[in-house]
Amino acid sequence: MMVDVQTFAVGASWVATTIGAGLWLWSWLGEKDAIRKLRFLDCGVVLLFSSILLRIVAQERQMTLWDWALVFIGPLFIAAALWRLARTACPPPAQK
Repeated sequence: MMVDVQTFAVGASWVATTIGAGLWLWSWLGEKDAIRKLRFLDCGVVLLFSSILLRIVAQERQMTLWDWALVFIGPLFIAAALWRLARTACPPPAQK
């Protein structure tokens, strides 16, 4: 049984979607710390939108209006989430 690259990429994108949805749900239902909650949410958003964009690129049918909307909106959400992840990566310096 041979698996081509497109089938592997789509399968990996579904795995990333599942992990991203799990992180997103954990941020809403399980995490109590505000910063960790935000980081889980941002990681989930990055995984969800990047996996959706991968499936749009790998599809063989023509793009619909919904696909075009996700192509333009998805990178904005990814960039915003990565920016917030970078801003919350390190604790503020200790006050002396």
